[in-house]
Amino acid sequence: MLTLTPQDAALDCRADGWQDALDQAAASLHQAGLVEPAYRDALHAREAQGSTYLGSGIAIPHGTPESRSQIHHTGVRLLQFPQGVEWHDGNRVYLLVTIAASSDEHLDVLRQLTHVLDAEGVAERLAAADSAEEMIALLSRPRPKARLDADTLCLNFPARDRFELALAAAARLRQAECVDASFVAAINTQEPVALGQGLWLVSADCGVKQPALSLATPERAFSGPRGPVNGVFCVAALDDAHRDLLARLADLLDSGQGEALVDADADGVLMRLSGESSSAQTARVTLLNAHGLHARPAKLLVQTAREQALPVRVRLLEGSAESVSAASLTKVIGLGARRGQTLIFSAEGEGAETALAAMVAAVESGLGEAVRPLAEAAAAGASRAARREVEAPLEPLEDDGVLPATAASPGLAIAPAYVMRAPDFDYPERARDLAADKQGPAERQRERLQAALDEARRQLQALIGTAKGGDVAEILSMHAEMLDDPELHEAAFEGMRDGLSAEAAWWQAIDTAARAQEVLADRLLAERAADLRDVGRRVLGVLCGVELPTPPQRPYILVTDDIGPSDVARLDTAQVRGLLTARGGATSHSAILARALGIPAVVGAGERALTLNNDDDLILDGDLGRVIVRPSAERRDRAELRLKELERLRREAHGARFEEGRTADGKRIEVAANLGNTAHAADAVEQGAEGVGLLRTEFIFMAHPEAPDLETQIGEYRRAFDALDGRPLVARTLDVGGDKPLPYWPVPAEDNPFLGLRGLRLALTRPEVLETQLRALLTAAGERPLRIMFPMVKDVDEYRQARAIVDRLQAEIGAGDVQVGVMIEIPSAALLAPSLAAEVDFFSIGTNDLTQYTLAIDRGHATLSAQADGLHPAVLRLIQMTVDAAHAEGKWVGVCGELGSDAAAVPVLVGLGVDELSVSVRQVPMVKARLRGITQESAQHHARTALAQATSQAVRDALEAL
Repeated sequence: MLTLTPQDAALDCRADGWQDALDQAAASLHQAGLVEPAYRDALHAREAQGSTYLGSGIAIPHGTPESRSQIHHTGVRLLQFPQGVEWHDGNRVYLLVTIAASSDEHLDVLRQLTHVLDAEGVAERLAAADSAEEMIALLSRPRPKARLDADTLCLNFPARDRFELALAAAARLRQAECVDASFVAAINTQEPVALGQGLWLVSADCGVKQPALSLATPERAFSGPRGPVNGVFCVAALDDAHRDLLARLADLLDSGQGEALVDADADGVLMRLSGESSSAQTARVTLLNAHGLHARPAKLLVQTAREQALPVRVRLLEGSAESVSAASLTKVIGLGARRGQTLIFSAEGEGAETALAAMVAAVESGLGEAVRPLAEAAAAGASRAARREVEAPLEPLEDDGVLPATAASPGLAIAPAYVMRAPDFDYPERARDLAADKQGPAERQRERLQAALDEARRQLQALIGTAKGGDVAEILSMHAEMLDDPELHEAAFEGMRDGLSAEAAWWQAIDTAARAQEVLADRLLAERAADLRDVGRRVLGVLCGVELPTPPQRPYILVTDDIGPSDVARLDTAQVRGLLTARGGATSHSAILARALGIPAVVGAGERALTLNNDDDLILDGDLGRVIVRPSAERRDRAELRLKELERLRREAHGARFEEGRTADGKRIEVAANLGNTAHAADAVEQGAEGVGLLRTEFIFMAHPEAPDLETQIGEYRRAFDALDGRPLVARTLDVGGDKPLPYWPVPAEDNPFLGLRGLRLALTRPEVLETQLRALLTAAGERPLRIMFPMVKDVDEYRQARAIVDRLQAEIGAGDVQVGVMIEIPSAALLAPSLAAEVDFFSIGTNDLTQYTLAIDRGHATLSAQADGLHPAVLRLIQMTVDAAHAEGKWVGVCGELGSDAAAVPVLVGLGVDELSVSVRQVPMVKARLRGITQESAQHHARTALAQATSQAVRDALEAL
């Protein structure tokens, strides 16, 4: 793709007229070696066909198709005319974007320019720019397009309260790939805000890939504790790109049309939110131009609109649902319509039908360009498998061999493997051409789906009749009921009307419904999402003639490529002894959920895991992160003895959970809990936590549409202090930024937000917000032990700035037991620990981020996350440096990352001198038990052994041998 660089620009040009400006443009292209001298005539010839003035003081002269033989290389040259040039169409031009293109690459440049055409003052700023960099910055800052279309709507959702609707709307945005899971999690913590007319609003800007607006409406309007509920809007905020959507929402409310949304279909909702009148007539047409609505066809479309007797508006079916005047060139180009997208024209009043017909005819004619119909899909029935690349076979695993992976959930499992391979459903995306049939393709696909539904229903009824358990029969009966869901049928039929095959339309309907359900907080609804997929696969299997895999009715270790959180939640813990995946990392949601369910799991084992066969005996070690394949009798006997010992240890650990954390020889190691919400503080105490070692306070800020005030924060923090009943609380100050921004605290887009403006460095840009939080913490604590911790500290200067605020407030408020420390998660902080230790009261090591930054591995990376192991010797050395520096100054050190609950890591951390371990609530009893099984001497031996290794795998292997 062509890009604009400072070398392409010429500043402060002067011209006697537009012809002279064109001559200079041609000379610039020739001097750059892009064109022949004769290309000058081509620029003039193209201008004679019609003005290339684009708008905002910009013209885009380029040659004719016949002149492409005169082009040596594709390129662009920018000529700035600060005094302006009177163009032959009466406009004044300040910038020529002169193009030499032997293909269609120049269209990428034009698309970059469309965002500036309506920006206020662009022409003046282009004329005044005194550097090429400044001018290119003006041209190369595209505003992200906010999305609102049928795929972001979740209508007629079976919800019982506004919170479910909010999550359904967020899930729909995730399905549309506008947001990621962190956005949904943020919405889950929010209280919807009332807009009036039964409408509510939630918003977040963390995890936003594209700004968007979603709407979830209930199956039937209802009234909740705070009033009627007709729908919940969900805003994915990004910079200010979403504000146009909010403005349209405000217009809708001002017009009193909010209540009408609850009964509207997708077209009706989009029409109202696009600004079209409810009485307007509409017509739609598919754009067939190869390069979409670029300048030339857009001009002809605008001319057609201006010829009509009444105003015509246009919007895209796919996109932001923004209705613009079809008579405005800049607005039409700004739609960014591409080939294959659908234009929706609207007009109101007498003659509307005629005007719309003229617009449709103009688009169908090609708008001055030769067009061809959209290519048909690949031949029906073509196998996707046949189009996949053929890969070399993986080497099979040896008997009694070790398959290394990442420890994800502690525990030991011994059982045969069940390898769950998703069936290969090969089907055409588009319906076959059934022109020879009297019935249309959509009707034929509908008959095929109906037959498959009938067969799936017969299968389920047969299974219900033979089911031995009442629970099994009940679940199967629910599956049978789902087959009769009219909403699923209608969604699938709609897809068929759009040309999809029965298979593609059915799975699209299932997937859409399931995705809207699976993230909901209501457990029954979440389970229904998983059941929906099961039902969907059964019908898809009938359509494709494929039988679905059935897990064995015996204990097994599930082996699969990857597994989602909802799938983990559905695992029958009476049969599933362990989980092994080829992909994923220890911080993935499925791994976290496996830990919560107590299922031993190792992840990220690689593709070789999928070479296992059903019934291969496995020993899965969730503590050491490995699997023994087809173990020897001797190894299996040892593992079975260890498993019995682990089960005994769990029982004993729970019984002794209120004892102090100490090693066998009496070394005191405090065991605290990590909390993401003050509501869990009481549960932490019940599990034996000796305090809170990490309270992630950002949950308070993410739960509010504006920064929470002092009283709100005091109430939340006091809730935790009350539950802890005198136990210490380590509160991490607000840790947000580019990777998890707040809607009311916009942060400029960053190429790498993990290395950008976040944590303490962000908080210091608005010290009044930080001061309010610190005041709330000190006030809520009173005389109770409070430990304030600053995140993302790189050196002592940042700490001093924040500490000064604490000291001032403490002197004013008079709080009692207060310590102030920093989180060690940036390598520079560990390397500079001696200078920090001289001034802080404590360190808490965030091993998740410290590992990520030290190893330069994004712990969410699909391929590399398994290698982000906190037991890497480089990470351990940084921990050792931190502990040594702190103890030299008489300060204590905690660990609050996932490493603190890793059974293999606990003795290493103790051996390195760590004073506190803060772990997930459910891990507190087992970590205390692990401490009781080691001595200071053995822990130090573990630490020395780990530090002597070269890789994290070598560390784990060496520790296992001890």
